[in-house]
Amino acid sequence: MTTNGYYRLAAVIPPVRVADVAANSAALVQEARKTAELGAHAVLFPEMSLTGYTCGDLFFQPRLLEAALRGLETLAEKTADLSCVIITTLPLVVHEALFNTAVVLQSGKLLGLVPKSVLPNYREFYERRQFHPAADLRVNEVSFSGFGSVPVGTDLLFSDGSDFTFGVEVCEDLWAVIPPSSRLALQGARVIFNPCASTELVGKAAYRRRLVAQQSGTCLAAYVLASAGVGESTQDVVYSGHALIAENGHLVAESPRFSRSSTMACADIDLQRLGAARLSESSFNENKLPQEWSGVRVVPVIPADTECDLRLAQISKRPFLPSATQAEERCEEILNIQATGLAKRVEHTGSKCLVLGISGGLDSTLALLVCVRACKLLGCSPDCIRAITMPGFGTTGRTHDNAVKLANLLGVQLSEVDMRAICQQEFQMLGFDASQHTTTYENVQARARTELLMNTANLHGGIVVGTGDLSEIALGWSTYNGDHMSMYAVNCSIPKTLIRCLIAHVGLHSDPELAGVLQDIIDTPVSPELLPPAEDGTMEQKTEELLGPYDLHDFFLYHFIKYGATPHKLLLLAQHAWSKEYDDATIRRTLRTFLTRFFAQQFKRSCIPDGPKVGTISLSPRGDWRMPSDASAVTWLEE
Repeated sequence: MTTNGYYRLAAVIPPVRVADVAANSAALVQEARKTAELGAHAVLFPEMSLTGYTCGDLFFQPRLLEAALRGLETLAEKTADLSCVIITTLPLVVHEALFNTAVVLQSGKLLGLVPKSVLPNYREFYERRQFHPAADLRVNEVSFSGFGSVPVGTDLLFSDGSDFTFGVEVCEDLWAVIPPSSRLALQGARVIFNPCASTELVGKAAYRRRLVAQQSGTCLAAYVLASAGVGESTQDVVYSGHALIAENGHLVAESPRFSRSSTMACADIDLQRLGAARLSESSFNENKLPQEWSGVRVVPVIPADTECDLRLAQISKRPFLPSATQAEERCEEILNIQATGLAKRVEHTGSKCLVLGISGGLDSTLALLVCVRACKLLGCSPDCIRAITMPGFGTTGRTHDNAVKLANLLGVQLSEVDMRAICQQEFQMLGFDASQHTTTYENVQARARTELLMNTANLHGGIVVGTGDLSEIALGWSTYNGDHMSMYAVNCSIPKTLIRCLIAHVGLHSDPELAGVLQDIIDTPVSPELLPPAEDGTMEQKTEELLGPYDLHDFFLYHFIKYGATPHKLLLLAQHAWSKEYDDATIRRTLRTFLTRFFAQQFKRSCIPDGPKVGTISLSPRGDWRMPSDASAVTWLEE
């Protein structure tokens, strides 16, 4: 049993004695049992772990070859009570030819054999002296005493009938122009295991990391590599013992190198998520199963009997945010994408100015910062930006003052229009009782503000820059034909959690006065400020108290859109990531709100303005997200 597609994968570097099969098989048994106790569904050992990789011409000795087979029998016999899949390689004689062959074991049974395809034949390696490549193999099965007939070949996939489908390639195979793992991935392998013996040279570990991560990304797969350790012969080269696990382009686990005792890399990998990514990635399916790659044999694997507890899973609380090491570069890249998109729109339309409403909140602050950057790209002065603050019934002194300070510090044109009189006139025309703080009360204000911005843009030959963000678009938290509408929406693929990050980034590179204003804006609770403030003048209407935390909404949005996570899985992931910050009731309530609003508010997304995509998720109806406006959420809410 597994938890929503998660499997625990391990790569172990055991102690090895060159040509001492008895000691090596005992070590593999010990390490296999340890990883099984940790709940691993599969464990990978380095190349030739039973004999040692550096045996050289000893591989021609019948005594060593016979010992290797006995060691395999011992490994199988003493792990027969484990459901954990075990993978390594051994020297195998087939029709008087020697092959470097991966072995796949489970519950004491030998499931399959995969010979190495690409044999190194350069510098410190001369593997062709002892071994034949897989292309020289002329049989599909091999008979073993104690194991019976076992499938052999590079066309084997191993599958539990669910998400755990894997293939094996051996060491140098990964360094090939077209690695066997590429074909295996196209045939359905979501995990690639690589028992390896890679020498350690200056800079090679970094290259190995990049290679493993890149191949996992190319294959939309998990990639597990275990490379031979310091127990190998150091006659001419040194082996460091390097275990790596990557998932879809990202390195998620790594062992220390040069250890004189056993080491391990272990991670909980979401194989269901990899399947969802493949389903939506056209570039993957466009290359799927060319005629010459269509043949494959599937070997059944016993489904895992342990549930993955996710403690080794890398589940980011805020998946839209860059890592600390990438924050500087990524924030600059995002701001440049936004500003470049806006600059192009200004050039195309011949606009004389940029018009936007500023409230002292997060969204309008980021939009204004992007406008200033776009002006720099165009060689324009920031005074071609017309910022309008439009206090209404809910405006507080804190947000108003921050809006004014921000505009003045950035050197843009600032004007103020009190919207209360305009809205009162609208209420009278409607025959509406303004003491009733209903949706009408709020939306009259929002639409009046948008109308003023649009007319101002017409008056001065400009365009209205939208401020709404991805989180609001997902939840429909905007007034239709109010703040929902603009002439170019620079924040349309920036979620609320990322907006805070971007503003903080600008603050780090600003003078102290501007940085202080930006920080206070970040610290201000999110609010549309459409309802009257409290008696003490503080903000009464707080969005996250009504909808739930944006931290959770952005978390749900990411996993729902990018990987098609089910409601049950969304709940499970959120509980795992956010249990210290939010109780279970809050997480469940916010998830229900997210699903309900996401479906009900699609009609707003069906006619949103143009705006730049900056990440992998966008809800533009013209490209990334095409959904009928009247789709029902019942199927999702039932779960």
